[in-house]
Amino acid sequence: MTTCPTTDPRYRSARAGLSSQQFPNHRGDFRAGREVILVARPVWTGTISFGLVNIGVGLFAATEARGVSFRQFEKGTDQRVRYKRVAEGTDREVDYDDIAKGYETESGDHVVVTQEELASVQPETSHTLAIEDFVALAEIDPIHYQKAYYLAPRGDGQEYPYALLREAMKQTGLAGIATLVMRNKEHLAAIRADGDVLVLNTMYFADEIRDPHEIADIPGDVELSTKELDTATDLIEQLSTAWRPEDYHDTHREQVLRLVEQKARGEEVDVEEPEEEPSADVIDLVSALEQSIEQARTSGTRKSGRSSQKSRSSKKNGSAQKSRSSKKNGSAQMSRSGQS
Repeated sequence: MTTCPTTDPRYRSARAGLSSQQFPNHRGDFRAGREVILVARPVWTGTISFGLVNIGVGLFAATEARGVSFRQFEKGTDQRVRYKRVAEGTDREVDYDDIAKGYETESGDHVVVTQEELASVQPETSHTLAIEDFVALAEIDPIHYQKAYYLAPRGDGQEYPYALLREAMKQTGLAGIATLVMRNKEHLAAIRADGDVLVLNTMYFADEIRDPHEIADIPGDVELSTKELDTATDLIEQLSTAWRPEDYHDTHREQVLRLVEQKARGEEVDVEEPEEEPSADVIDLVSALEQSIEQARTSGTRKSGRSSQKSRSSKKNGSAQKSRSSKKNGSAQMSRSGQS
């Protein structure tokens, strides 16, 4: 069996009390009182090929959704609400085997396609992930990324060529571009090195990215007030911090789970009126920005470890402010800035 493709303990262990339903993509020993190793199941297996080199790999989901799932019930009862497949205009239920796929044309007509016809044009199943090009990772606009997967070596003797490709990609800073057929669908994919693991991101094709100019009211070149721009820059610098993903939580999910737990214990739940949303109409931008800066300075640490970042930020703010002040106040200010 292939172990989970990362050395991060967050992905390797679980405490007692977990069930296989909570980890549907893992196999492991869930006996109470033990810390266990979870073994991930690959969603795809095959080989990475670049040039004449082939590496046996497994593809593992790198993320998992943590949303709260509800079932539907008829109000005032414990009766589940079910949906049936019925023919339009009738109450007659249609068996799954009697359902055909239809494509609606621009004229409103429908072209019915059989499963056999669709199967004849499906991409050929392939267990080869052929890297066609290597490109600079920085050149890939993140808007193209869809879902992330881990690639792990699979099979005897595959660790060395896997590590070789990983380290070569680290040194060059390049990402491999390949196509992948998974679940009867062709995907564009980018492969990159991240620490000890190769990460594969499925991507949108170019014609799947919408042109932002299709959206109305996006401003182009706008003549901005220097004072407003400087103040907005100061606010951004004041709020800047190191990226720590663990600092961010799905607070709505946590609140929903607390609500459910309260109701499960038979406790009453106070339903509060939602707070009024602040108006987007800002009359004095500079005043609003300056108040925001002062609020950020006096509110203390927004997240743990913020104080060290504030120190770095203050240095940046000082140098940036000196630079701007020197331009605005002339040579006298430039002289003072040069001495500092």
